[in-house]
Amino acid sequence: MLDQPWLKQRFDLGDVQLQSGQWLRDCYIEYGQWGEVNAPKNNIVLLPTYYGGAIAGNYPLAESGSPLRRADLCLLIPGMLAAGESCSPSTAAEGQRGREFPALTLADQVTVQAALLQGLFGKEYQLQLVAGWSLGGMQSLQWACLFPERVKRVAAWCSGTRCYPHNRLFLEGLRSALLADSLAESDSQPVAGLRAFAHVYASRAYSAAFVRQGMYRQLGFDNLQQLLDWWEQDHLAMNHHDLLAVLDMWARADISDNTHFNGDRQAALAAISMPCLIMPCVSDQYFLVEEARADAARIQSSRFSVMQSDWGHAAGGPGREASAMKQLYAALADLLAEY
Repeated sequence: MLDQPWLKQRFDLGDVQLQSGQWLRDCYIEYGQWGEVNAPKNNIVLLPTYYGGAIAGNYPLAESGSPLRRADLCLLIPGMLAAGESCSPSTAAEGQRGREFPALTLADQVTVQAALLQGLFGKEYQLQLVAGWSLGGMQSLQWACLFPERVKRVAAWCSGTRCYPHNRLFLEGLRSALLADSLAESDSQPVAGLRAFAHVYASRAYSAAFVRQGMYRQLGFDNLQQLLDWWEQDHLAMNHHDLLAVLDMWARADISDNTHFNGDRQAALAAISMPCLIMPCVSDQYFLVEEARADAARIQSSRFSVMQSDWGHAAGGPGREASAMKQLYAALADLLAEY
């Protein structure tokens, strides 16, 4: 049972109205599933994806040693809208492709995921856990306050309840690097812009100690140029309209920015009533420890723990750094043990 493969499937939702009032036509979600849902439909673990990450990027969360690798759980990974696998600028219906793709919010991602779950399992289901890294964690926290009756536990690592100014400044640098290539405004591939984007992204993904100590060798690279070459090739395989659409959503992300809370952050944080793991990384340059600590202090049920790693934001990437994963899995095991 534990050696079962991941199954990747598609669910069509038809036309979906977004928070902006616009309609996303012919919306669909690609998702990965590991395990089977039980009769009460209360063994589901939802694992939203991260920026630039495919559904398969979360597969390591079911690897050997993970507390989620259990025969009694059904793991579900919904691909984010606009990220390339689910309905995206690169694949949308005519009239909504490329730059015409409608703007998304964090709440849009989660409400569409909720529609997916209802379509798959009906109205009676419960999520044992919603958990994710980075933007996946932001979606998880949005789930926790928008649908608290559905979520038994939530975990967000190297993440936050909003895009704080320091994070947004970094994202603006990424956006500017890509848009400096005039082809980024067209449907032609902006090769120079994507390479520049990859370099800016890599520059903040790891800590100074990671670079200084040559820890990139643990990834199989002999020098920094090889590391940058890998980042370039990774992003050259992505669609620039997809990258910009999700980047825009990330830059505006706030769990209170929706019609339910109308910008009231205290109300949104107070709505997270289930056990909640908040786990920043000590060397993360995207989501800062002090910001995560302030978020956790305002969530009554929070469990705050700092991941110790020199890998920076990349420490939280599923399956990437053994020591960081050991810390994460221990914290998740404790969370799963609660009631």
